[in-house]
Amino acid sequence: MSILSVEKINVHAPVKTKEEAIKLVGQMLVDAGHVPANYIDKMLEREQLVSTDLGGGLAMPHGTNEAKSLINSTGISILTVPEGIDFGGDEPARLIIGLAAIGDDHMDVLTNVAMLVSDEDEFEKIIKSTDANELLEIFNGGL
Repeated sequence: MSILSVEKINVHAPVKTKEEAIKLVGQMLVDAGHVPANYIDKMLEREQLVSTDLGGGLAMPHGTNEAKSLINSTGISILTVPEGIDFGGDEPARLIIGLAAIGDDHMDVLTNVAMLVSDEDEFEKIIKSTDANELLEIFNGGL
C-alpha cells in the first residue's frame, strides 16, 4: 500500500469548514485501509485540542497521540481548496493533507511535505491544478 495514490487526492474540494475537510481527508485514509473509521473522530478531537494549521496555507490534520495504535499503515490524503478554509491560522488553508503515520514516519512525511510546499511557485501550481494525477506526480517526486 502506497503512502499516496490518486484515490487519496481531491482537487478543488467543495468543502466550507475545517470539520468537513477533516472528515473528507480522514475518510480517504479509511477507504484506503490506513486507519479504521473511528480515527476520523480522533482527527477532529486533535483539531479541538490545537490547530493543525502549519501556516502558509497548509494544514495537516491527524489523530491524537492516543490514536496512534489505530493506524494500520502510513498514508496521506490531499485536498486542495483554492478559496481556503479557516483552520485558525494567519491565512486560510488551501492545501489540507490528512496524515496517519506509524512510529516516527510522521516526521519524515512532515519534513518532505514542508520542503515540497515551501517553494511558492510549486505551492501555487499544486493549488491551481485540477488533475489528481498531476498532483500525485508532484508529491511522489517530493515524498
